[in-house]
Amino acid sequence: MTVDPARLTANWPFPTAVRFGSGRLAELGRACARLGFKRPLIVTDAGLAVSTIVAAARASLAQAGLDAEVFSEVKSNPSAANVAAGAAAYSDGGRDAIVAIGGGSAMDAAKGIALQAGHPAPVLDYAVGAIRYRDIDGTAIAPLVAVPTTSGTGSEMGYAAVISDEDAAAKRILYHSNLLARTVICDPDLTVGLPANLTAWTGMDAAVHCIEAYCAHTYNPLCDGIAAEGLRLIATWLPRAVANGGDLEARTQMMAAAAMGAVAFNKGLGAVHAISHAIGARFDTHHGLTNAVVLPYVLHHNRAAVADRCAVLARCMGLPAADFDGLMDWTLAIREIFSIPHALDGLGVGEGDLDALAETAAADVTARENPVPVNTAALKGIMARALSGALG
Repeated sequence: MTVDPARLTANWPFPTAVRFGSGRLAELGRACARLGFKRPLIVTDAGLAVSTIVAAARASLAQAGLDAEVFSEVKSNPSAANVAAGAAAYSDGGRDAIVAIGGGSAMDAAKGIALQAGHPAPVLDYAVGAIRYRDIDGTAIAPLVAVPTTSGTGSEMGYAAVISDEDAAAKRILYHSNLLARTVICDPDLTVGLPANLTAWTGMDAAVHCIEAYCAHTYNPLCDGIAAEGLRLIATWLPRAVANGGDLEARTQMMAAAAMGAVAFNKGLGAVHAISHAIGARFDTHHGLTNAVVLPYVLHHNRAAVADRCAVLARCMGLPAADFDGLMDWTLAIREIFSIPHALDGLGVGEGDLDALAETAAADVTARENPVPVNTAALKGIMARALSGALG
């Protein structure tokens, strides 16, 4: 059923204050002023820094009397060095808040800067499991407003950030309740015209979030419901969003689905993300693309534990076969439609990389959330099949 995109607008109080709908970027300045911001630092990437989106955001902030500056030294897989540079810009400029504008890279970098701004040690010392993780002072985390420009990571809705440890060729996770944005402006207009490949890759990231969250072994029926509906929206609207960059209804539904995926994975993720983090840290690959390449091989590995749950997802998606094979067939078919590589060699991974990647993936915190316990050997086996392209 087609719905006028103008009707797909609302204010949501969960998981934070969300202003959702077309044209709502114009409310950014008022939203920040109500939070008491005076001198925010806009954190974005180099491409967006010179875009009409950031120009419009700055105009909205200025209209509300706020003095904003832009920091755009953000890599596609943001690093600890990016965070340190951003925190220096925050401090040197006398900034009092952060406005994150962009995809997952900008969101993660902004959260890292928000934490680093009030903490003296290197940011990775505060990562989950690191030496200062328990020393995070929530009151010292800079307040944040988030404005997503893609429909994938949903990082605008989450408590976590993923930062690359370039020395170790690994990704580390920052986590604290105060890393959640105080307000989120979800304006699907900002995603109109996103290239087809990026629309597909970010959309598949959201799909993986929903699938892994639903299949995670922890008990959270709230997240299960959100994951299932998020995946239904993705199955319905992602092909339309990829086919037509100007389809605002599809863009709106996908922005909602991406947000839902991020809320859902509070339940947990799994081996897709553990492997994807390892590959992304070593090869600087796009996270959503990497997730999409890895997904069917992890589903195959987990089949005995997740077949029943995958059948529920297949029914929610309205697939012809409402079982595990139906979900697998959809995964393989949509990857082919979107020209996503079938095997890891499409990402530059070779056989000689597997030992190091498996060790890194096994140490990733998301590995422990996989519904089938995995260790270094198991993860290497999954990646070996992903390299050969053999699902059986």
